[in-house]
Order: sequence, then structure tokens, then C-alpha cells
Amino acid sequence: MYQKSKTRRDTPRKPNLLANPPDKGGRGVGGQGGFIPYDKTLTDKARENRKNPTPAERRLWFEVLQNKRLGTFKFIRQKPIDQYIIDFYCSELMLAIEIDGDTHAEQQQYDATRTQRLNMLGIAVFRYPNAEILNNLEGVYEDLLKRVAERIPRDPTA
Repeated sequence: MYQKSKTRRDTPRKPNLLANPPDKGGRGVGGQGGFIPYDKTLTDKARENRKNPTPAERRLWFEVLQNKRLGTFKFIRQKPIDQYIIDFYCSELMLAIEIDGDTHAEQQQYDATRTQRLNMLGIAVFRYPNAEILNNLEGVYEDLLKRVAERIPRDPTA
């Protein structure tokens, strides 16, 4: 007698905690869920930043983050969130990567306030200086892998 083979729809699925990123209406790693608002006036500036990346941004993007190269997670460049533009953002992990250029030494208080605000929104912020990306990309990559692994929720049934 002919038996219908099981299809993907017939097979029960484990819930994917990362399937619905928080800024797309899901729960994400942090569990906050919902849309993260942003200042719409930043959209044009973010677009301009994407067209003119710094050498460090260009290197990190093309060699580490683009096309899900970092642990299969999708990162986007120059993402407006709240009142800021984030250098690189992964909604699945609620993770921002900021590259600190020479001007950041003069704006440490601003950066601290910005990081605190993003943390309040449930976003972890990892910062790397320009020189570190340009001169030690392998070390940055290894550090990112370790820190990203810490943000991935553990499956209690596994």
C-alpha cells in the first residue's frame, strides 16, 4: 500500500528563537520583541554613510560580516536605531558593532551615553578601534566569534 512520505510541513519543528528578529516584530535573543523606533531623518545620512565607508568599515564588512560570514548571522550596515546610526547591526542577536575612529577619543561621554541607551533597548554594543580592524582583523574576527557565541540562546532540550 502506498504511504505518503512526510514533508517538511508534516514534521514538527522546534521553535527558532532567532526566526523573528525584534525589530521585525519577533522576540529575538533579548526577548523584548517589537519594533525598535528610529529617527526617520537619519535615513538619508545612513544611506550616504553606506556609500562612503571608512577603510576600517569597508574591511570589516567585506572580509567578515557581508553575506552571513560571521556564524551565518545577517548584519546590515549603517542602521538607524533610536536617534543613532549603528555601524553594523544584527537584529537576530540584537547586536551592534561600532568602529571607533580617531574622533571617538574626543567624544567618550557621547559614546558612553549612546551605548547605555542602546543597552536599555536590549542591544549589546561591541566596539573596536580602527587600528585594530586594519592591523589585526584576524583577532577581531576571533573576538567577534566568541562574543556572538555568548549571545546565542542555549536550547534547554538539547
